Amino acid sequence: MLKDWEYTDFDRELFERELDSFVPDEIFDAHAHWYRADHFEAETIPALVKSGPPIAGAEAFDRAILEITPRRKTDGLFFPFPHPSIRDVSAPNEFLFEELQKRPGSRGQMLVTPEMDPELIRETVRKCRFVGLKCYHVYSPNKPTFQSLIQDFLPESQVRVAHEEGLSITLHMVRPRALADIANQETIRSYCDKYPNMKLILAHAARGFNAHHTILGIQSLKGVRNVWFDTSAVTDCGAVEAIIRTMGHKKVLYGSDFPVSHIRGRCVALGDSFLWISHENTNLDVAYGEIELALVGHESLRMLKIAASSTGLTDSQVEDVFRLNAMELFNL
Repeated sequence: MLKDWEYTDFDRELFERELDSFVPDEIFDAHAHWYRADHFEAETIPALVKSGPPIAGAEAFDRAILEITPRRKTDGLFFPFPHPSIRDVSAPNEFLFEELQKRPGSRGQMLVTPEMDPELIRETVRKCRFVGLKCYHVYSPNKPTFQSLIQDFLPESQVRVAHEEGLSITLHMVRPRALADIANQETIRSYCDKYPNMKLILAHAARGFNAHHTILGIQSLKGVRNVWFDTSAVTDCGAVEAIIRTMGHKKVLYGSDFPVSHIRGRCVALGDSFLWISHENTNLDVAYGEIELALVGHESLRMLKIAASSTGLTDSQVEDVFRLNAMELFNL
């Protein structure tokens, strides 16, 4: 059984066979996390962090991402690994700043919590030259946090700072139906209309882990000029196809979701929800024939290849998705 973080001939052959001719030579990864294991409380370290390198910054990323996209040059947009045990996010943000000094072609987003002073955010992004903010539902005061409204973990005062400073915000929305949720639609539209200098990136194809949610909700954002979508960790092509057809390919940004890219498995829609399939939660012995799970990073690239083909993207448009859209967004 292949393991998370393990790179084998199986992965090498899959990339060569299916993806090598599709992935451009240069990449801008618009969704990747850096972390230090010692920033987490010992008893709450995520299994993925525990099984990976204790320090995953610029050097560990460079080594690991070559297992997902061999022989490619990769810069990116990086942010800390959000986790409920990390309430003081100053250390992860400082680590991000230090690691970015090694990567002049890359950029960073500051991890923020909803109670954070907007003026402290403004001071920090200016000092560290961060290009945006990374909010996350685990910091919502409402429990369970998966039921949180966007404004519970991304207050309007922080969006206003992003508008005034010309910052991006990467938003992983929650609530059971994601973009198909009317409250989520209304908040996204309101924030984007009221704060046009803020650049909103909806992570995971508008959290399209169940593609039907993005397909049903994407029309609500038609005409919004300051919204983008990253492809990170999405393994079903329906959500990305709907985004390309409704919003255009220039709104799509490739993302690996490192280190989630190095988990083995994939996400599948089930009913009105979704399930992450892994060795731990799936009995593969009942399958027809032998099954080895691929890395999420490769499953997501396979998804993007299918979406690009089904929507008729040209080679140059594929390069836009992998790099040039992000370069324009961040003025690189």
